[in-house]
Order: sequence, then C-alpha cells, then structure tokens
Amino acid sequence: MYQYIDLSYMDLMTDGDADMKRTMLEMLLNELPTEMANMKQLLEQEDWDALGKASHKMKSSLAFVGNAQLTEANQKIEHFSKAGENLEQIPALMQTVEELLEKALLELKTASEEL
Repeated sequence: MYQYIDLSYMDLMTDGDADMKRTMLEMLLNELPTEMANMKQLLEQEDWDALGKASHKMKSSLAFVGNAQLTEANQKIEHFSKAGENLEQIPALMQTVEELLEKALLELKTASEEL
C-alpha cells in the first residue's frame, strides 16, 4: 500500500487503537520536520557531537516510520558523527535521509487522513 513507510511496528505498539495511532502519526508529522531542520543546521555548522545526538534522538521516531533505508542512513550519521570518522560521507547520508523523509512524511500524512 505504501512505498516509503511500514506502520506494522506502530500497529503493534498501538494495539489497533486508532486514536493512539492518529496521535502518534500527528507527533511524527510535527516532530520529524523540526528534527530534520535541526540536523541540517548542525551539519552546516559541522557540530558533529550535537549532530550525533540529534540523529540519536531521531532514531526512536524513525522506528515508527518503518523505512529501513532511512533508518540505516540515520544510524550511519549518528555513528560517524559520534566517532568523528567518515565525516565526508555525512552530507550524502543527510541528503538520503532528507529525500526519504520527505516522501515518508507524505505517506504518513495520507495514513493519518485515512484513520
């Protein structure tokens, strides 16, 4: 049904409660764009420690989105930022996260409207 999201983890955590699922979808739709904007700013500032922390914070939200490629790119950003290695790879990973997140957010919005 969806190409960029898999809500099976969310379904499991909400135990079929449509109101709880709607609340979680709204939370993701509100928080993820803000977290992404923060991460982009930290990348521009090359604040690797803060970027690693922001990426770690985003990890729990991404679990509910259910996009393995998005989660994997975010995990690499977190690892590279915290370890201070492969920093030259982070801009491309950020672009991947941003592009996939944009598509996932559209599908999350649709899922929210369908409840």
